[in-house]
Formats: sequence, C-alpha cells, structure tokens
Amino acid sequence: MTNGRKFWTLRYIIINATYFAVYSGIHAYASVFLLEKGFSNTLIGITLALANILSVIFQPFVAGLIDKQGKLTNRNVSMASTALLLAGSILLLVIKNGIVAIFIIFALIYMVQMVYQPIITAMYFEYEAAGCHIYYGLARGLGSAGFAVTSVFTGMAIGRFGVSILMILDIIFLSAGLIVLFFFKKPSVNNPEPGTSEVAHNNLFSFIKTYPDFMLFVLGAVCFFFAHNAINDYMIQIITPLGGTETQMGTAVFIAALLELPTMALIDKVMKKVSCRNLLLFAGAAFLVKTLLMFLAPNMVLVYISQAMQMFAYAVFIPVSAYFVNQTMARFDQVKGQAYINCSITLGGVFSSLVCGRLLDIKGPHFMLIVSLVVTAAGLVIAFLALKVWRGKKLKSSCGISEEKRS
Repeated sequence: MTNGRKFWTLRYIIINATYFAVYSGIHAYASVFLLEKGFSNTLIGITLALANILSVIFQPFVAGLIDKQGKLTNRNVSMASTALLLAGSILLLVIKNGIVAIFIIFALIYMVQMVYQPIITAMYFEYEAAGCHIYYGLARGLGSAGFAVTSVFTGMAIGRFGVSILMILDIIFLSAGLIVLFFFKKPSVNNPEPGTSEVAHNNLFSFIKTYPDFMLFVLGAVCFFFAHNAINDYMIQIITPLGGTETQMGTAVFIAALLELPTMALIDKVMKKVSCRNLLLFAGAAFLVKTLLMFLAPNMVLVYISQAMQMFAYAVFIPVSAYFVNQTMARFDQVKGQAYINCSITLGGVFSSLVCGRLLDIKGPHFMLIVSLVVTAAGLVIAFLALKVWRGKKLKSSCGISEEKRS
C-alpha cells in the first residue's frame, strides 16, 4: 500500500469507526438511555419507529440533492450531519428531565444518523473517482469492529458511570469525526456537467423506470433484513428458552460484529473473481442459513454458529451492494442508489418491529423465526429474479473490473 493510499484510507477508517461508535450509543443502547429518562417500552417503540420512517423519507430526498452536484456535496452533508448529532448529544446530556424534548431530540438525531450512513459510502466512490485510493472493505470492516468494541466498552461504562456516559462518549467520537471530515478534502477534478447523456433521476417513479431490476432487488433486501433485525432486536427472547442469559447475548452480538471485519477487509479481492450479482445472492442464501440455524438451535452453541454466519451474510451484503450501486447507476444517481439500499435495511427493521413483537406475544420466538425464515426465502427468490432473470441495463466497468465478464 502506497503512502498516499494509507493516508486516504486511514482518514476514511476514522470516519467509519467514529460513525459506528456513535451508532452503537444511539442505536444499540437506545432503550437503555430512554428507559433511564422515564420512557415506557411503548413510547420507545413509537420514538424509534418514527425516526426510522422519517429516515426512509429523507434518505432519497437528501441523496437527490447531493446527486445534483451542487454545493451540497457528500462531505458537506457529512459535516453538517455530524454537527447536528454533536449538538443533539450535548442537549441530551444537559437536559435531565422533559420527555417531550428528549423524544424530539432523540428521534431527530436517530433519523439524521440513518440519513447520513449511505452518504459515507457514496463519499468513498466520489473520492476514488478523484484519485483518492481507499481500501473500502478494510475501512468498513473496521467500522464494524469499532461498533463491536464500543458496544462492549459502553456496557461496562454505563454500569460504572451511569447512562449519561453514552452522550459523553458520543460527543468525543463526533468531535473526532468532525475534525477528520473537515480536513478530508477531495482534490479538484474536472467532472463533466450533467447533459443529455447523463441525467439525474430524482423522481421516484423515474428512478424505478430506469432501474427496475435494482428496485426489485431492494424489495428482496427488505426481506433479508426483516429476519436480520428480528434476530438482533429479539435475541434475548430467542435465547432465554435455550438457557441463554444477557451475558451470552452480548457474546453472540460481539461474535457477529467482530467476524464482519475479515470478510469486509478481503471483499475487494473476492470481487475480482466473483461478480457482484453472484455475491449478493450468496449473501441472501447466508441470511437464510443464519435464520434456519437460529430456528433449529437447541442450545447456545448453535446460536453462536448462527451468529458466525454474519461473515457471509451482512458482511458480504454491505460492501458488495455498495459496489453494485456504483456499477449499476449513472453517476448522478449513485447517492440515491446507496440511500435506497440503506432504506431496504431500515424498512426491514420497521416491518420486523411491527410484526415480530406481536408474533412473540401471540406465538412465541419459535413461530417468529418460522415467519422470518419464510420471509427470507421469499427475499432470496425475489433477489434471484432481479439479479439473474431481470438483468436490466448492462453494467458499466467499475474499478477496472467488468461485471458482465465475471457474471
């Protein structure tokens, strides 16, 4: 790795690591923080559902503004988002009481962080095109590792210092991320202005008409993340009948998050031999196997094996879907493409929260996993139709690798 590549990669790693460290505080420990502030479980559910729904609305909207190639760049939006998160975290640290104020601020920062996530990915492809060579898989994998390590450390810190430590840690990480973003300036390049040969499709219906196979794949991805979120959100309910405890749940989450790193770090090499379409189908199959193993698990050993499938499911899906967008989309649609991928993850979580909680109350975790298994299988069929049957437009070359030649 050249010094230049090390320099760009290191800074992009810090951007990812600080983002996912804060993601751990705002998302993984949302219930812990809000319960301490006097929220009921019902109000927590409303807060998170509202934030997720708003993020699905705003992600394509903000992405469309960035795709217009004006002053609203990936870096500028990233800096503005980080500054908003920083201000919100400071307010939540200062405000001790007031459920209405906390509800509004927490829902907003939760939403802003979800909107910001695909922009980090789009920023990589923008900088790569400008000659700033970055190892994306390594950076994204270390982001997941940052989430895993921070989650463990945060749990211990809350036990010792109380729930306020969450916002203190977020303020530290956000400040570091904002400083790095400020100096993360792309070299000037002469990009062609959008003309008749390359037009941004900011209208949803125009986007669907232009990329029908991609949007069908997004539907399949929603199904994958229905099961993925069901397992993550209701892990304790799943493992309790198997004799599992909160400590073992922490171990299971840590295994899944940590094993994302080696896969993501090596994915660039794998994509030189296997097409994005085939890798995405492989990831979908891995989501199915992960859900099946969790359904069949008689004890915690098989639960841990199921969680280890994360390295073939989520860890493959996230970076490969990012490259797939870059290969499939015209330049002025790529940020929206990344946003729609992130929307599939969010929508999967929303539907999972709405359906699986009720299924748990009525039928229990076993039945919930059966439904998750059926939904994932349906998603795999949809993804196969989108990626193999309805291929749509021919893909352009990306990073010197022709998708068509490898599929």
